[in-house]
Amino acid sequence: MMKNDIILSGVGGQGILSIAAAIGLAAVDNNLYLKQSEVHGMSQRGGDVQSHLRLSDKPVASDLIPYGKADLVISVEPMESLRYLPWLSKNGWLVTNSVPFININDYPPVDEILNEIRKIKNHIILDADSIARDIGSARSGNIVMLGAASHWISMPYPGLEEAVRKLFKRKGEEIVEVNLKALKAGREYSKI
Repeated sequence: MMKNDIILSGVGGQGILSIAAAIGLAAVDNNLYLKQSEVHGMSQRGGDVQSHLRLSDKPVASDLIPYGKADLVISVEPMESLRYLPWLSKNGWLVTNSVPFININDYPPVDEILNEIRKIKNHIILDADSIARDIGSARSGNIVMLGAASHWISMPYPGLEEAVRKLFKRKGEEIVEVNLKALKAGREYSKI
């Protein structure tokens, strides 16, 4: 049986909804069952945002992932990745952006946060913002994160590419192409 439990986390405005939509489109196109929790948080105000995505080749009963059972945590903000560690399974992967979204006065030193993340057995830390700027689209950091995490999403990579095409098609071919580049750049970064 194939199952893939994924937690998405970050801060409002960082593109969590687009990551969830891309994974959802790819799941449907790959004939997988999908349950997604509501995206919780103050997405309009820079508050913390999270969503549970459960993929399987069999029907999924609950949209919430139990503690210690997530196969993957994708976080577009480093402090938010620490918030969801209790959900990560022993063999799960944490893929996080290294760039903080400092939205509180007492935001901890970034080095301390990254040192905590480095204690996790399976982790990838990347500067998705710089990678996105390097390919010519500062706004595509979320799709860079999706690409970096794609190795641990249980579906063929071409399915994610097709989902990105569908997701951004209405914005024009140039936006589609830059997001495909972002997806590929993230995937290349996290090759093990």
